[in-house]
Amino acid sequence: MSFFCHDALVTIAALEYQKVIDFYRKLLSQEPQPYIAEIYGEFHLPGLRLGIFYPKISHQSEFNNSTYSGMSICLEVENLEKAIAYLHQIGYPPPGEIITASHGREIYAYDPAGNRLILHQSN
Repeated sequence: MSFFCHDALVTIAALEYQKVIDFYRKLLSQEPQPYIAEIYGEFHLPGLRLGIFYPKISHQSEFNNSTYSGMSICLEVENLEKAIAYLHQIGYPPPGEIITASHGREIYAYDPAGNRLILHQSN
């Protein structure tokens, strides 16, 4: 028997579901499709589907974490300064400074559920 994966997506459990959905609506300038109020919303990006879900009561303790999660969502941007300004505009300014690496410049930001976003601009 072999395993074959023909599709994949990243999902985020969000106890503050509506707040996280609204954040990604603003950040990605799109409406989630499909969208089931208070249950599930999915955003479509080039090469990625991002699902946000409200965990069932029996599973909420798994996601009741007040610190940042270990997951990162990397978003390639054309202009890092404009992306940072937009995060300020929607109320989620990055807490740190721009980092210069061999592959380009990046900054970390966080969504309302504490998931790390890496905004990256290539050299």
